[in-house]
Amino acid sequence: MNEGFLNPQQILKNISLREDMVACDFGCGSGGWVIPLAKQLKSGMVYAVDILDTAISALNGKASSEKIFNIKTVIGDIEEGVKMPNEYFDLVLMTNLFFQLENKEKVLEEAKRLLKNNGMILVIDWEKDAPLGSKEGRVSIEEIKEMAKRIGLISEKEFKAGNFHWGLILRKI
Repeated sequence: MNEGFLNPQQILKNISLREDMVACDFGCGSGGWVIPLAKQLKSGMVYAVDILDTAISALNGKASSEKIFNIKTVIGDIEEGVKMPNEYFDLVLMTNLFFQLENKEKVLEEAKRLLKNNGMILVIDWEKDAPLGSKEGRVSIEEIKEMAKRIGLISEKEFKAGNFHWGLILRKI
């Protein structure tokens, strides 16, 4: 992996993970975060949500080839709400996601709905002035903290996530 790019294994060390946690990755893509997370949540489960069936198919292939069986894939549009139970998850991942969303606050509210009390949301996104990636739709960590505060989430921890991304842990209380 290129230095300065996202290293999920390293970034996940910012969270107190338990092996039995139930997690959900919003906009999972082909599983860059799902696979390392599933390996750490040995007796837990990772739900992987993406709108693209090609991404879900690629993730299913990777999980199968690595013999990882604690991943459930879901094809769904997180901006429309996902058909999953309230207060079910310990952790929701939102990595490189916000710049792609129309209704950012609605998606944050959806993550909150899915979280158990004391559950966490891990947000990783592009620095506003990062020279790489799509510049359109980027949000600052301050903007996400403001949204989180409006909907009743606590900003617990901020950190640098590689050379071009910021990280934020939000908690539902």
